[in-house]
Amino acid sequence: MTLGIFDIPQGDPNPILLAGSPWPMIIILAAYLLFVLKLGRIYMRNRKPYDLRRVLMVYNLGQVIYNGLYFGIVFYYLFIEGICNLRCMESFPPGHRYRQLERVVHTAYLVNKVVDLMDTVFFVLRKSYKQVTFLHIYHHVFMAFGGYAVTRIYGTGGHFNSVGLLNTVVHTVMYFYYFLSSQYPGVKANIWWKKYITLTQLVQFVLLFSYSFYVRFLSANCPIPHSLLYLNMFQGIVFMYLFGKFYIQAYVRPPPVQPESQSQSQSLSQSQSQPQSMQKQKLS
Repeated sequence: MTLGIFDIPQGDPNPILLAGSPWPMIIILAAYLLFVLKLGRIYMRNRKPYDLRRVLMVYNLGQVIYNGLYFGIVFYYLFIEGICNLRCMESFPPGHRYRQLERVVHTAYLVNKVVDLMDTVFFVLRKSYKQVTFLHIYHHVFMAFGGYAVTRIYGTGGHFNSVGLLNTVVHTVMYFYYFLSSQYPGVKANIWWKKYITLTQLVQFVLLFSYSFYVRFLSANCPIPHSLLYLNMFQGIVFMYLFGKFYIQAYVRPPPVQPESQSQSQSLSQSQSQPQSMQKQKLS
């Protein structure tokens, strides 16, 4: 048995990878949440953070190349070849010359949203728990399951191309920053454009909201389902709020930095208050 929403006829009669049934995505996301919120922390409790510099080098560079190629392909076909009406991007019908290209590109995007979940897994294995925030987890889960749901109900391509185009250009820059910060920790704090990644993400959500608003209210006779456009607008507002709040807390009104002497005294006080066995464990 499946939930009622999954009894809706497939948007694409020949579903792409990960879109034919809800269970693969549900199982993947359930395992992801279980690991990053519970099991991963239990596993790492008495272990040192893993040194994943080589793994992260390959992963982050792979993401840069993957997202960069995706952006380049979609940009080329949308703006240079002009294969879609940008005022109302509909999915191509069966038999269209670009139908298979649309399916392949859409599959590549959906698979990449699953690969993106490894970001959090690496945070846990490195014990970088401060980066495992509600915003981080919500964003990853929504992008993966939302990508599945939209594909399942509405099919491939069409208006979804705008999401993939903007998301991948942002991720190309973001993963390049991740590469630099993981391989060269000494320059992490000196990358002046770090905060502009968040600003770029905010611009992305403003553009996605604005484009969906335009198609819904200003593009006459566009047959794109209104529910899809309303979902994009609503989620754009949610992400603008969450990422805007993060930007303010991190860069506009960051928490005050404690003086070095105060920080040292607190560390000493905490060390003295720890049980003797715990101090021995640290020394060993």
